[in-house]
Amino acid sequence: MNLVLAFASVLSAIIVALVQLVKNTINVPKNLVPLIGLVIGILIGVAAYPFTDLEMVPRLWAGGLAGLSATGLFELTLSNRQGTTKE
Repeated sequence: MNLVLAFASVLSAIIVALVQLVKNTINVPKNLVPLIGLVIGILIGVAAYPFTDLEMVPRLWAGGLAGLSATGLFELTLSNRQGTTKE
């Protein structure tokens, strides 16, 4: 479990940047951003196969956790949005 969390923390910085790239490139509803983060996280977890000794399932878990945490991290720290999630 420690390896999964360590791998997720490394992936989260990359996923924050990729989610921001998608948000700035494509007009996406704000309520779909966590889903986009999850999908990007899982894809990056799979693509990181040559860089880790983890099996496929822990890499998928690490990617998913990193995608969701990266979205939440960005929303908490850098967003100045107030009120409810839908505008």
